[in-house]
Amino acid sequence: MELGIKEINKKVSQECLFIAELKRELARVIVGQEESLDRILTGLLANGHILLEGVPGLAKTLIIKTLAQAIDADFSRIQFTPDLLPADLTGTLIFNPKDSEFSVRKGPVFSNLVLADEINRAPAKVQSALLEAMQERHVTIGNTTYPLPELFLVLATQNPIEQEGTYPLPEAQIDRFMLKIKVSYPSKAEEKAILERMASGHCPLANKVADPKQILHARQVASEIYIDEKIKNYIVDLVCATRDPEGHKLGSVKHLISYGASPRATIYLAQAAKAYAFLNGRGYVTPEDIKSIGVDVLRHRILVSYEAEAENITPENLIQTLFETIEVP
Repeated sequence: MELGIKEINKKVSQECLFIAELKRELARVIVGQEESLDRILTGLLANGHILLEGVPGLAKTLIIKTLAQAIDADFSRIQFTPDLLPADLTGTLIFNPKDSEFSVRKGPVFSNLVLADEINRAPAKVQSALLEAMQERHVTIGNTTYPLPELFLVLATQNPIEQEGTYPLPEAQIDRFMLKIKVSYPSKAEEKAILERMASGHCPLANKVADPKQILHARQVASEIYIDEKIKNYIVDLVCATRDPEGHKLGSVKHLISYGASPRATIYLAQAAKAYAFLNGRGYVTPEDIKSIGVDVLRHRILVSYEAEAENITPENLIQTLFETIEVP
């Protein structure tokens, strides 16, 4: 097994070389946001969709657009509005009177990177159409089912402060997203850099440094990264502790959790940890990888109780308690 780990480690260290160049290219356009970029690259390599939460103007759209340019991928942006229809996403049949036949017009969901801007502004029908495409990786138009591109990633954004005229995503649908990333305000120095870079009116464009085939190959390599049995047990302990706090020496927080994480959390935590290890040039997963990516995988899967809300205790606070209590292998 040791020889196997060495081989994987060598393979990863060779295959991940383009990541540093990709990060440099993204940093040429995006000021700061290193943590958000790391998480987005993790989702890209782990084949998991991402929910971005942040107030307007934090470059969420620019990040996705720049990433698409850097990896030479098809990009589409869908502005979700209350009058949007499922066909506006997936496509529809168009009648051609010339030959009296219907032809298919595919919607913007048939892209490599799809930005669903303000997903909570669209009604449930539209949200479910997108989430079905995310889950099934295909779309049915008329009587025919069309596969989505092999490299297919949905990045949905939502505004945490404005709830008027929104349709909040049900918890079962939020669970489809591998990661929920909270995009924060830039620091004072970053704000000054943004001013100097963007105030001229000429936003820099990213150069192509990779392509979809390279990303798909990197995904394959990342999926082979070694996870020790003890790390697997650690992941299972963390997720199960959200459902049965008392059984994991966390009786003091039992009243603060209404519902724990689903089995998707276990799968996604392992996949995301592998991708995160790949980004760091390692062929094996460490407990630190789990801790680094764990908050983004778990924060939208733990429902806090009314008591927790009354005490201003967030899912992030509870996850931190989990990491401090569950024994690290």
